[in-house]
Amino acid sequence: MGGDSGYDNHFKEIGEKFGPFDLALLECGQYNEDWPYIHMTPEQTVQASIDLQAKVLMPIHWGKFKLSLHSWKEPIERAAVAAEQNQVRLTTPLIGESISIGNHYPSLKWWENIR
Repeated sequence: MGGDSGYDNHFKEIGEKFGPFDLALLECGQYNEDWPYIHMTPEQTVQASIDLQAKVLMPIHWGKFKLSLHSWKEPIERAAVAAEQNQVRLTTPLIGESISIGNHYPSLKWWENIR
């Protein structure tokens, strides 16, 4: 699991040394172009999961509340597009919903029904 982190080559180094990973929980929200060292953009989050050789990506740090200037849904919407474009498997459980590594990865786009 990645904490608040900017994107850099450390993800690729970790993937090469310790990968592949069954699941990567990586932050994809609360970003801003002025904060490149502490928060990744959604596209960088997807690239980090590729670099880590993760079988599944679970974007985190985006769905509870908004701390940045982007809209509440923007991080997951952009991550979903980037994941599809890069053939990255995305899991998007409801807040509090369980997953089962290697077995059950919820992928409902539940945020689309929230105004």
